[in-house]
Amino acid sequence: MPAIVISESGGGQDFPAKLTGQVVVCSVIAAFGGLMFGYDIGISGGVTSMDDFLIKFFPAVYEKKHRAQENNYCKYDNQYLQLFTSSLYLAAIVASFFASMACKKFGRKPVIQAASVFFVAGAILNTVAKDLLMLILGRLCLGAGVGFGNQAVPLFISEIAPAKYRGGLNICFQLLITVGILCANVINYFTSNMHPYGWRVSLGGAAVPAIILLVGSIVIVETPTSLIERGKEDQGLKTLRKIRGVEDVEKEFNELVHATEVANQAKHAYRSLMKRNSRPQLICSALLQVFQQLTGINVIMFYAPVLFQTMGFKSDGSLLSAVVTGLVNVLSTLVAVFSVDRIGRRKLLIEAAVQMLVAQSVMGAILAVHLKASNEMPSNYALFVVFLVCLFVSGFAWSWGPLGWLIPSEIFPLETRSAGFFFAVSTNMLFTFLIAQAFLTMLCHMRSGIFFFFVAWIVLMGSFAIFFLPETKGVPIDEMNERVWKKHWFWKRYFDDDDREMQAKAEEKQLA
Repeated sequence: MPAIVISESGGGQDFPAKLTGQVVVCSVIAAFGGLMFGYDIGISGGVTSMDDFLIKFFPAVYEKKHRAQENNYCKYDNQYLQLFTSSLYLAAIVASFFASMACKKFGRKPVIQAASVFFVAGAILNTVAKDLLMLILGRLCLGAGVGFGNQAVPLFISEIAPAKYRGGLNICFQLLITVGILCANVINYFTSNMHPYGWRVSLGGAAVPAIILLVGSIVIVETPTSLIERGKEDQGLKTLRKIRGVEDVEKEFNELVHATEVANQAKHAYRSLMKRNSRPQLICSALLQVFQQLTGINVIMFYAPVLFQTMGFKSDGSLLSAVVTGLVNVLSTLVAVFSVDRIGRRKLLIEAAVQMLVAQSVMGAILAVHLKASNEMPSNYALFVVFLVCLFVSGFAWSWGPLGWLIPSEIFPLETRSAGFFFAVSTNMLFTFLIAQAFLTMLCHMRSGIFFFFVAWIVLMGSFAIFFLPETKGVPIDEMNERVWKKHWFWKRYFDDDDREMQAKAEEKQLA
């Protein structure tokens, strides 16, 4: 597993560093991995609402969709249709495990390049697909690309970014995800009228950000941490000077060397992750990933066109509504970029939980009253639901979306950081798969009640942020245990054994 070393002084001092053009360019290019991921999220829902696509691969769904008396909530209830969306995330779980090992052995840069190659292959397979098997195989290749990209890109950006810019640069990954979703929605809007192969253009478009990433990755540098951990210390020092824009990098270089040596001594990171004093970070990291998916956000982004068609929008109208929500998603993520290192993590999470709670509750109530099994929702209420979706998306985009990736990279001590980050990525992909696979069936059986299902989870995650999640803003990573976890009203009990052990060693030293 790769040692995720994020350069920040254990003593709280800043190392000399400038925000160089090299770091910005490398971060933006790497963040195109997020654009690939976001494009796929956005393209799936639009394509599955296109009649030409349904006729080709899911004729039973097409017939149900156009049946006069078909239940509004069950038009798209088909396990194979859901598998088209969710198979990607199952492949990503497996791929992220191999990607974590490849990051350590070969470096971050080759793994990012491999992600783009997998994604190009998947896009080609989907574009020329002649049957469902070929379509699913293409999705599995895309999943491998997502797994490799999501494992390597946040790690890459964290390792090249100066400590005081880490939060904002990391969120560039999430920002590019939202841009990818928006691009996909715009493309779907235009290709929906390109009969009969508009869906092929939409799916083939996934190759564009992957090719940009592949070409761009030729010019990005490898991270100093990766070079050092693979025994290339001279090259690591040279690269560190290049990305920091200053000559005086010896202190940071020495700390990276020391941190890498310590990390390499931790032979059993997963075993250490199961110890009592690792439970606070493990539990919080896992719950952030679970809660991120159980906000219902991917349901909205995957199936926005399908959801809007369910409410009575025609095909063009539903895709246009998805474009609007995608634009809100991008603009709101910018709020996180500029506020996360000022306002703090907890305040953003708590505010957004309240905002999403209100939006989902009112949305569910409107659908319960005005959208029955076989009617069409009045247009004024349908438009208000679009507004509520935008309100919900904006809250997610400046909180649980980007911070779900940022916080796990901050809270683990060095010896378990790589294992903990892999655990976070895998948990995220697992629950993304489960939600994607189950949503249309849940919508059919629970109808508007599905929104209240997510409301219950939002109440739970808001309470978690208030009572159990400590603030990590401005805290040096190597001091996280001492300054955050050991002082938290609940989690400090998990470190009692550590304190007693340290006290015993100190007493032995005094006696000696």
